Amino acid sequence: MGIGGIFSAIIVGAILGVVGRAIAPGQQKIPWWLTILTGIIAAFIGTLLAKPFGWDKTPGIDFLEIVLQVIVAVIAVTLVAGLYAKTKGGQTTRH
Repeated sequence: MGIGGIFSAIIVGAILGVVGRAIAPGQQKIPWWLTILTGIIAAFIGTLLAKPFGWDKTPGIDFLEIVLQVIVAVIAVTLVAGLYAKTKGGQTTRH
C-alpha cells in the first residue's frame, strides 16, 4: 500500500467512525479522536473480512465491502464506547 492508499484509508476510516457512531444505538461518550481511530481500524478489519468473498475487487464501487465496513464500525464504536465508559476515560472506577 502506497502513501496514497494509506491517506485514503485514514480518510475513509474517519468517515466510517463518524457514520458508525451515528448509527450505533444509544449515546457514545467517547472523544472524537477515539471515534476516528476506531473507524480507521474498522475500515482495515472490514477490508480483511471482505477479501475472502472477493468483495474488495468488484468493478466500480465496492458496495458490499463498504456495507461490511460500516457494520464493523458500528460494532467497534459500540464496544469501544462501552469500554471507555467503564474506565471513565482511562481511569478505572472503583465501587
